[in-house]
Amino acid sequence: MDDDPQEAWLPITESRNGNVVTAVFHLLSSGIGIQALSLPVAFANLGWAWGTICLSLAFTWQLYTIWILVQLHEPIQGTRIRYSRYLQLAIAAFGPKLGKLLAMFPVIYLSGSTCTMLIMKGAGVMELLFKLICGGGAACDDKSLTGVQWFLVFTCMAIALAHRPNLNSIAGISLVGAISAIGYCTLIWVLPISKGRPVGVSYDSLKAESNIAGMCDILNAIGIIVLAFRGHNLVLEIQGTLPSSSTSPSKKAMWRGVSVSYILIAICLFPLAIAGFWAYGNKIPSNGGMLTAIFEFQGRNTSEFVKGIIYLLVVTSCLSSFQIYAMPVFDNLEFRYTSMKNKRCPWWVRAGFRLFFGGLAFFIAVALPFLPSLAPLVGGITLPLTLVYPCFMWISMKKPHEKGSAVMWYLNLGLGCSGIVLSVLLVVAAAWNLATKGLHANFFKPLR
Repeated sequence: MDDDPQEAWLPITESRNGNVVTAVFHLLSSGIGIQALSLPVAFANLGWAWGTICLSLAFTWQLYTIWILVQLHEPIQGTRIRYSRYLQLAIAAFGPKLGKLLAMFPVIYLSGSTCTMLIMKGAGVMELLFKLICGGGAACDDKSLTGVQWFLVFTCMAIALAHRPNLNSIAGISLVGAISAIGYCTLIWVLPISKGRPVGVSYDSLKAESNIAGMCDILNAIGIIVLAFRGHNLVLEIQGTLPSSSTSPSKKAMWRGVSVSYILIAICLFPLAIAGFWAYGNKIPSNGGMLTAIFEFQGRNTSEFVKGIIYLLVVTSCLSSFQIYAMPVFDNLEFRYTSMKNKRCPWWVRAGFRLFFGGLAFFIAVALPFLPSLAPLVGGITLPLTLVYPCFMWISMKKPHEKGSAVMWYLNLGLGCSGIVLSVLLVVAAAWNLATKGLHANFFKPLR
């Protein structure tokens, strides 16, 4: 709440001097991720028509739930009540017990595991960049670090950048991350169009071995599309950095920022999905998506400089995204400290929290290098945070059925129930995929 003096001590709400521009930087840095490069894989299972329809519906649905979150950040205009964290809003909407039960795990997972997977992906691309500069070959492999060492290098770089005091102070890092994400997404779909398609590209939907397998493939493809949109767990936090008053509530500036950023996100993701599927069709690799395909099919006629730029942009984007996704964790740790001590965290405690979280994320990355294989399963479990909870929050807090707004009541009830069904289906499909294909649980053995 805005009246709570503790808010001025915590990283997310310490500075409320943000504006539309900084909100756009944060939204782009958190909203465009490496998982978007798998969108053509979804099209390979769904085909042109259904792929485009599902992508458009997912974009519209998640944009609507963002609008709900922006409106509910300050649910009662003219008061100083602000919900600057997703968990706070969930508790206000559903009550302390149910709110924590529903939102605690998704919020923690989407912050902690995202940072862990950024370590894995960023370190992996750093190794590819090293080998590209080194020239490849056996001699280069001998000089390369091990998988654990690359994880450590990336983690050290991420934590070195993480010592900024609050969310508003990393706007510059988010700007770099936004430029990097837009840059590599654009390069990766422009290159295959300029180089031409490989021989034998087909656009027929992939045939499954059985009806059940085919249905699960379709659901997994829908899951790829839905999970390509991320950042809902950070929307309220980003809005919390904006100033607000009775005459100029923060939702106006925030929605302008959301509108600009999601126009840019659409410009990145839709061409990436459509151009990627046009270029590679059913040849698109299921593991790695466009990042793997572009070097597998166009690697020989793409300059080393361009390859290096793509790798560098991906690493930079991962480092920048780590900062904003780690901020809710830092905020929660400092909340525990300030609640016990009733004073602001000194700099050395803040530094200690950042080192602790970085070490924990590094340990999980090393201990569970197969975590990305579980992403569809856990992503289905956490999907309600994006598509379901905001709809029910609106019904609970705005009570449209009591105010004669039947359209909003039916709309949110229908979307919320549909989201629950979709979440269950995605979890079942991901579990089926793991059961049939197996899980290579290589504990403490990151691939080199």
